Amino acid sequence: MERNSTADAFFRWDGDVLVVNILGKPAAGKDAIGKPKGAQLKVSVTAVPKGGKATDHMVRFLAPLFGVAVRDIEVVFGQENVNKQLRIKAPKKLPAVFTSPRV
Repeated sequence: MERNSTADAFFRWDGDVLVVNILGKPAAGKDAIGKPKGAQLKVSVTAVPKGGKATDHMVRFLAPLFGVAVRDIEVVFGQENVNKQLRIKAPKKLPAVFTSPRV
């Protein structure tokens, strides 16, 4: 299994599945992928955190950025929490934060 070089990486590969640790920010001004914060990637969404709606909105926001269908993103844990983990099945593309070197 491929691993990242740093222990605090916010993502890892499990075969062709990308596992991402997320720090969610609901009710934000806009939907956006932020910077890594320790072992999590900050993701802001405009949806309010009510009954998992913000997480559902986040999945719909992220799917086209990874070139996958919404059904290809599984929320492992954190449906109703700011700390969450997603499994993205065979992403066809990666947002820049996944490919740029960490500073």
